[in-house]
Amino acid sequence: MRLAAKRGFAYIFLMTALSAQLLALGQRARLAAKAVRDASADTRTAALLAMAARLRAAAPAILSANAGDVARARAEGKVDSFIDRLALDAGRVEAIARGVETIAAQADPVGAVMAEWTRPNGLKIARVRTPIGVIGMIFESRPNVAADASALSLRAGNALILRGGSDSALSVAAIGEALRAALDDAGLPHDAIQIVPTNDRAAVGLMLGGLGGAIDVIIPRGGKSLVARVQEEARVPVFAHLEGVCHTYVHAGADARKAVDISVNAKMRRVSVCGATETLLIDRAVAPALLPEIARVLTSQGCELRGDDEARALYDMAPASEDDWRTEYLAPILSVRVVSGIDAAIAHIGAHGSQHTECIVTEDQAAAEQFLREVDSAIVLHNASTQFADGGEFGFGGEIGIATGRLHARGPVGAEQLTTFKYVVRGQGHIRP
Repeated sequence: MRLAAKRGFAYIFLMTALSAQLLALGQRARLAAKAVRDASADTRTAALLAMAARLRAAAPAILSANAGDVARARAEGKVDSFIDRLALDAGRVEAIARGVETIAAQADPVGAVMAEWTRPNGLKIARVRTPIGVIGMIFESRPNVAADASALSLRAGNALILRGGSDSALSVAAIGEALRAALDDAGLPHDAIQIVPTNDRAAVGLMLGGLGGAIDVIIPRGGKSLVARVQEEARVPVFAHLEGVCHTYVHAGADARKAVDISVNAKMRRVSVCGATETLLIDRAVAPALLPEIARVLTSQGCELRGDDEARALYDMAPASEDDWRTEYLAPILSVRVVSGIDAAIAHIGAHGSQHTECIVTEDQAAAEQFLREVDSAIVLHNASTQFADGGEFGFGGEIGIATGRLHARGPVGAEQLTTFKYVVRGQGHIRP
């Protein structure tokens, strides 16, 4: 009993210390957010360019730290798709730096007039973009998220608190050190970007509580269990980045070459990204002609296929279970279903998808428009791979996540989506009768 009591007191002491540490971190972020908001657009641009320069200069340190994370992940038996999300090389670090420069080149959204009008009484009203304030970002294994999220938050005039997963802790710390140094270079407070300095899971709970009102919005980016916890426990608004159960539908009017190329790219370009297709739907009218060729190319590249009875009758593949239709594999595995037409395809996506990204392959314009209109996902594409579900490909420079909810932000969350707005009203001595 005495030992248990001592352990209990020790836990309470540690929790109290952690809570105090994170509350102080939140207060510093809140003060820094005001400085970033009030800074000029040119100052924020200078800070972004300094970030890119610092990332390049710190590449050896970042890669050394990342090697430590990857070695630990391999020792723990992590799967190849996980390692791919975690690993950095010189090319990936350079791509991160270029992404920051792309964000620096974008128009600063802060202060942009979204709409303006004059009332009959002469009152002038404008809706103007303004920063959200302090963003809390909770993510898992991708270390590049630290740089993408920091750059986008800064472009939108916000401060950012980052809590990465233990798997990428060394990499994120090295990236964060470079980014904070860049803020110093530009004369902005380095507390505008903060890395939670602990892997204790209790830190996530404290962030979800808002850190005493310091955090304005939480953005989770990771697996289903992380997002579910955030949505269940958060006491502040959440921009949810849910799993990517994405679909490619080969319609009866598909061009055969496009059907093969798009289906294979959508699955196999990078199987570990959230925009990778996880289910291939193919119209019964063209399945006998097209499915064997699509399947042959996929299997030649190492993709495991799991199909319904009709698909298995056309090509040798494992049987699909009911769970396969709603699984985000993030691996070279693809479920395949033959459907009776576009309505059946749309119904399948509605029943089993995560409202992330869906594609139709067809030369039938009417069918394409029906699919684009009726499929209720954050991103819908016609004759283009689902792997284009990416903020960089949308011209955002990067993304803080793909929001699959319906409120405030949906699809790739770039700088513009990290702003809110206020109404600016100008009068000339107006009083209301």
